[in-house]
Amino acid sequence: MSSLVTAPGATTRPQSQLVTVFGGSGFLGRHVVRALAKRGYRIRVAVRRPDLALFLQPLGKVGQIVAVQANLRYPDSIRRAVEHSDIVINLVGILQETGSQRFSKLQTEGAGEIARAAAAIGAKLVHVSALGANPDSPSLYARSKALGEAEVLRASPDAVIFRPSLVFGPGDGFFNRFASLATFLPALPLAGAQTRFQPVFVGDVAEAIARAVDGLVPGGRVYELGGPEVNTLEYFVRYMLEVTMRRRAVLDLPEPVARLQARVMEIADTLTLGLLPANFKLTRDQVILLQTDNVVSEAAKAEGRTIEALGIEPTTVEAVVPSYLWTYRKAGQFAQGRGTEAEAGVPDLLAPHSESTQSLHRPSRASGPAVGQKAAGQSQMGSRWGTRG
Repeated sequence: MSSLVTAPGATTRPQSQLVTVFGGSGFLGRHVVRALAKRGYRIRVAVRRPDLALFLQPLGKVGQIVAVQANLRYPDSIRRAVEHSDIVINLVGILQETGSQRFSKLQTEGAGEIARAAAAIGAKLVHVSALGANPDSPSLYARSKALGEAEVLRASPDAVIFRPSLVFGPGDGFFNRFASLATFLPALPLAGAQTRFQPVFVGDVAEAIARAVDGLVPGGRVYELGGPEVNTLEYFVRYMLEVTMRRRAVLDLPEPVARLQARVMEIADTLTLGLLPANFKLTRDQVILLQTDNVVSEAAKAEGRTIEALGIEPTTVEAVVPSYLWTYRKAGQFAQGRGTEAEAGVPDLLAPHSESTQSLHRPSRASGPAVGQKAAGQSQMGSRWGTRG
């Protein structure tokens, strides 16, 4: 049974409401902005570099989407960004600490500052955390996320909090990362290869956030968002190799070896002044994080705190990933081979004549294969076509 309820503000016209989105220019943010723009909301995108968020403006009508400057390390900029807002969304998050960008500053203190600024003006808050957030985790990332949730609920008890699992979609940092590495590495070493994940489509997460903005998601709860499939990291990497048609060895690294690899990558990143390609970066904290399963809990399922409970049917990996990973094939979108889905729909044996009066196959009038029991012998070109009259 769905646990959806309609909040009192759900009947307010979107056009009269202003939504401020922190981190709106990121991978998830652009999908959230698109979903809100389609609903008619006025959107203010709060980012460190507003000039780098101008690409979002075509997603809405003229003047509907505006980028403003805000930095979570400076509370004054946060308060200015949320002025006159009806709803505030926090999507800010990092996977690796660099320079002044620290987990505690952004994902704990920054989350609390946004929550307090939203509460001060009476704005509704939607906060995006991460599946696996745990105050007792040995991972700094997971701890900072959990402490950030606590800060949010302390300042805004009615806030809606989402914990998505691994988020995939065009431009993601998972399938694209490993597909890129597979183009030139003979083997793909994996830390936590047997750790289970429940990938969720970025469009589904954006829709869940948009429904929370609509007032259709009860506040004061933490929702865990996962896709329809649960499997290991190794499985999803091998699936990526299958889609990109590349043969690579997949190595399951023991944790001590993975920690050593991460340390080497950290030193290399430091020596190159942060210029190490993003696809090569790996930290010891990420290795720790990869030792714990990243799936929706049984408690969330029992209490109706899942994406299905929000009335959203989660999208499968197979329905989306092939549409953007073809760019990593040797021949791009034209790459085909026996046994592939594209080739399976073209039979080798084609009938030279129509099999019935209902058939649309007219060899004497136009080319168009028809399959039948009296199919012609296999031609040298692999298929037989009719001739034009």
